[in-house]
Amino acid sequence: MTVHGAESVERVAAQVDRLCWAGVLLGLAFTMTNVQQFAANGARSWSLPWCTAWLLDPMVSVVLLSILRAEQVTARHGVRTGRWVRAAKWFTLTATYVMNTWEAFTAGSPAGVVLHSVPPLVVFVAAEAVTDLRDKLGAAQSAAESAGCPSAPEPAALAGAAGQPRPATIGPMPATSAVRSPAADRPEKPASDQGVSTGAASGRRRRTSFAEYLAVAREARTPDVTVTPAWVREVTGCSRGLSSRLAAALDADDGGER
Repeated sequence: MTVHGAESVERVAAQVDRLCWAGVLLGLAFTMTNVQQFAANGARSWSLPWCTAWLLDPMVSVVLLSILRAEQVTARHGVRTGRWVRAAKWFTLTATYVMNTWEAFTAGSPAGVVLHSVPPLVVFVAAEAVTDLRDKLGAAQSAAESAGCPSAPEPAALAGAAGQPRPATIGPMPATSAVRSPAADRPEKPASDQGVSTGAASGRRRRTSFAEYLAVAREARTPDVTVTPAWVREVTGCSRGLSSRLAAALDADDGGER
């Protein structure tokens, strides 16, 4: 894939992210009335218990959304969360499901159970899928960037390819001239240097490869450094997607040394 392919993957990742979050928010909004009825427990409308019952679902949903958002960011940087985070996420999801379906279960209504089970289950699945999808799309973006095409040729190469004459090189001015060019006082470059610069001007500039980024990161690494994608981007200047692969390669080095 080319650089355009990497940009396409990034656009798709942003679209998937927005769509998944829209589904999660709509599902939580649908469950709000069911949870309110469960918490109100037949209280008179607009009474204090009836009004405070509306606070239960937003309380659980806000905690759940904060956990999902944090997991999304940590997954993007290749950091795993602890067991308490997963326990909190599954507790809030389970609480939402139970409060939504309790009345349908007690009434013995299969249709009501199915109806009130769909939105919480969609939120469950989306909560797990959005993190994994972001991980895989990041890997796809890394693959697209590492296999990217070289950059555009120099203007001099374009002019030669189109058959247009290149501007003539102005040589040193005669010694009798009142104004002497500074270039005349400089020593001429060796032929080998001139050949290198000419080749670079007429060819295409090469992209930095994965192995070169990895070599730079290995050279900059010290024993007291904790390897993270953010640290890799800081020392190599690589892209966000490629930094996760480089950090994984450096971790693999540690595994081989043990």
